[in-house]
Amino acid sequence: MLQDSPISIGRARRLKALIIKEFYQIIRDPSSIMISIVLPLVLLFLYGFGVSLDLDHLRVALVLEDTSPDAQSFAKSMTDSHYFDVKIGRDRREFTQDILKGAVRGMVVVPSYFTAFRNRQDIIAPIQVITDGSEPNTANFVQNYVTGAWQNWLRQEAISQDLTGLPLVTTESRFWYNEELESRNFLVPGSLAIIMTLIGTLLTSLVVAREWERGTMEAIMATPVTIVELLIGKLVPYFILGMGSMTLCVITARLLYDTPFRGSWLLLEFVSACFLTTALGLGLLISIVTKNQFAAAQAAMVAAFLPAYILSGFLFEIGSMPLPIQLLTYIVAAKYFVTSLQTLFLVGDIWSLIIVNVIPMLLIGLIFFILSSRLSVKRLD
Repeated sequence: MLQDSPISIGRARRLKALIIKEFYQIIRDPSSIMISIVLPLVLLFLYGFGVSLDLDHLRVALVLEDTSPDAQSFAKSMTDSHYFDVKIGRDRREFTQDILKGAVRGMVVVPSYFTAFRNRQDIIAPIQVITDGSEPNTANFVQNYVTGAWQNWLRQEAISQDLTGLPLVTTESRFWYNEELESRNFLVPGSLAIIMTLIGTLLTSLVVAREWERGTMEAIMATPVTIVELLIGKLVPYFILGMGSMTLCVITARLLYDTPFRGSWLLLEFVSACFLTTALGLGLLISIVTKNQFAAAQAAMVAAFLPAYILSGFLFEIGSMPLPIQLLTYIVAAKYFVTSLQTLFLVGDIWSLIIVNVIPMLLIGLIFFILSSRLSVKRLD
């Protein structure tokens, strides 16, 4: 029978001792629990309820310079829509100050010649949309929503007045994967990637720096522990803690926001483990370089959180960025995690999409660990 060599047995014992020591450190340090449990739930709550790309109840002014039945019918279609909160008046000057103060985001004007144009077959009756351009996104929403309400009203008028005049071909829109067109359904999975980036990096960025500040690193260096054993001993406990945090966040997202989840839990855990390893590796690298908890925390925000928030595609479309910035996104691991999570939540287990995102995450994580092992030396500088 083959027996394990004394060297391998010694390594296993040292590694086990380091992992147990780090678990005790986690239990004794409330900040680790705060970072892994409380902070993710707070961020998930803020992202889920505070970040939305859907605009309901837009405050608009409706100016009815024409009070004909047609104009009144269009006004009713506006007031009945849940997209608008409508203030109705007869003169556009009534709402000039409201637009200046931001009390309304746009003005819809039904001109006095509306009915005259409606009675002519060769001309389409016009309306005017005036928006507050100081907020371009909201202005675009107002314009698009009013255009949609106007087109819908025209279709209803065509149906009620002349069924034989309807076109022979109609369009029917069908939306895949996010049928309700709720921005929360893809923002919540994306927010999980941002949260895990911050949590994973913070958990380990403070570890080695704390050892240096407390003077315990010198004691560890006096032992036979190797650099690789030290890094693994630091990584394993926080990896388990981070995976527990990820599971808690996913369960909360499903129960609190009713976010659809069409993939498998096993594949979700696998993808999360790959990304969490990368995030923890970045935290270790930051901790080794800075050797100071405050500097490590600041570096984690700059090196992990901000790139993940801006360059991952979570909120900002990568395809609309300048080409140099698009190329920069390829080294941001959160980009691949956001895509993987949105695929698992909204589409399902699409392996062809998952694999092409998992491989870059693992490569980035490998680079972080190689750098960490090279920069970690058993000597006092």
